[in-house]
Amino acid sequence: MFYGLSKFLKQILPKQLFYRSLLIVALPIIILQITISVVFLDSLWIKTNVGMTRALVGEIKTFIDSYNKEDADRNFLENTFEEHLNIDVIYFQNKNFSDLMNEKWYSPIDRSLRRELKSKNLNYWFDTSKFKNTVNLKIQNENDYFEFFIPRERLTSTSVRIFALWITLPAILIVAIAIIFLKNQTRPIKKLAEASKKFGRGEKIEEFIPSGASEIRQAGYEFEKMRKRILRHLNQRSEMLSGISHDLRTPLTRMKLQLALIKDKNLIDRFSSDIDEMEKMLNEYLQFSSESNKEQNEKFEFNELIQSTITKFNNDIIKFNGDDKFYFIGRKLSIQRCLNNLIENSAKFANKIEINFNKLKSNILINIEDDGPGIPLQERENVFKPFYKIDKSRSEKSSSVGLGLSISSDIIRSHGGRIELGDSKLGGLKVVISLPF
Repeated sequence: MFYGLSKFLKQILPKQLFYRSLLIVALPIIILQITISVVFLDSLWIKTNVGMTRALVGEIKTFIDSYNKEDADRNFLENTFEEHLNIDVIYFQNKNFSDLMNEKWYSPIDRSLRRELKSKNLNYWFDTSKFKNTVNLKIQNENDYFEFFIPRERLTSTSVRIFALWITLPAILIVAIAIIFLKNQTRPIKKLAEASKKFGRGEKIEEFIPSGASEIRQAGYEFEKMRKRILRHLNQRSEMLSGISHDLRTPLTRMKLQLALIKDKNLIDRFSSDIDEMEKMLNEYLQFSSESNKEQNEKFEFNELIQSTITKFNNDIIKFNGDDKFYFIGRKLSIQRCLNNLIENSAKFANKIEINFNKLKSNILINIEDDGPGIPLQERENVFKPFYKIDKSRSEKSSSVGLGLSISSDIIRSHGGRIELGDSKLGGLKVVISLPF
């Protein structure tokens, strides 16, 4: 039961920190205001109104009883009521009022007046809404009736408006101040989240300046330290691998010159293929390293990028299904290189390729499916490792060095996305790319 209640509360409660904090501040104020209002209405306002109404009905009953006495000075009574009680009285002789009363059960004034009139066994009719500041009351007196025009202030206390004003305005003021302070407190968290999102997607951001409360500042400082350590590590790795790649060019060139002096043709062919493969590895890595380090983020149309990549291949075997135009911010050349690698891998071994592009709520989804031989389930994690080859004979036939999927995976992950392999409905391999935006 408690688990179900907790789950229900999690579903209805706001998800954002700002609205949760505002709820924590505003909810006690609202509950307190409602409690005070109920106590005031029940204990003060309603009871005061009941007492005022009871006193008024008692005065009217006294007036009618005095008026009915044979020796009563009726003019004196009417003038006294009008002068001292501010109640106008009109006497209608030999007449019965036939007005139908519109009973307002939702009105506290009507309920109190109706209850007190009934307690005095009076035949009555009244209207509390016809006049703004006056209540019209008719009382039957045998074959005659009285019509009273009573000031509204004799039935209800007007201080309720002032009370409502004083109880509402401070609450609104406190909630408004709370909103301003909460906005200032949550803004640094949003800035930190936005910076983390951009950094996770591989975007270059300026130095993050922490702000806000001490805990948020501490988180910001730690994020900035982490960002600098990661960038330093990536730069060191790229520089080291680039240096190694450049250094390997010299012995490779020397080996080529030495091969030219060898007269055994079979030996030359065997060594030349190894040297060519090593050169391909170096050239491919150096090209990728130089592009990824220099390229900046830009806004581009994703469908157009896929279409331009497809035109480099045999369009007869590639079918593209895409949504309407969608603009994406990222490293355009790197993503194009990733798509080119994946489509090229499919085109080497498949006769039919289908590419689907869909825009979801917070990310884009690209599916590349083919009818080729596919990749065994146990090898799908290994193919993303650099220089890994499932079938060496197949790789040699396709002139692959084993960096295509590894580079593609690095590009997608550097944009904060993911790349996965699965079974295609066409019978071959299915590559699923998900990129956040």
